Amino acid sequence: MSAIRLTAPLTDKDIEGLRAGDRVLITGVIYTARDSAHKRLIELLDKGEDLPFDIKGQIIYYVGPTPAKPGEVIGSAGPTTSGRMDAYTPRLLDIGLKGIVGKGQRSPEVIDSLQNNKAVYMAAVGGAAALIKRSIKKAEIIAYEDLGPEAIRRLEVEDFPAIVVNDSVGADLFREGVEKYRRVK
Repeated sequence: MSAIRLTAPLTDKDIEGLRAGDRVLITGVIYTARDSAHKRLIELLDKGEDLPFDIKGQIIYYVGPTPAKPGEVIGSAGPTTSGRMDAYTPRLLDIGLKGIVGKGQRSPEVIDSLQNNKAVYMAAVGGAAALIKRSIKKAEIIAYEDLGPEAIRRLEVEDFPAIVVNDSVGADLFREGVEKYRRVK
């Protein structure tokens, strides 16, 4: 099966065509944020303030990259465990976030919110930081530099590899995988 090419930011039409298990290659702009940055984003929303970037249609990649070596755009850029962002994710999806990339399973609340907001959760392959790093063409910190690796970055990516885990119709690749190989007693 060939990969589906996506251009970020995403539209509802992009999302509607994706199903759990689809391999995707993302080109365009994506943002990085981990739990500390997510907490600050929610605090801004609670105060009625603007976020440091327009979140509508965007993809957030859960990563805390290592420092770049001389001549490189970014250091190691493997995915972070997504469950740490579960408390914050539904609120961001409600205001227009369309895609999230990380590793591991999501809570039922996040899966419901993906469906309600026509969005997707994609997994990047843990341990594939070198492969992922090659797809990142530009990286710049746009907010929370004091968080170091957890600062929000704007990444320009080309053919960033991911797999759709939770789609906008409620499918869950992790649940389906377990069911497929469950032994019947």
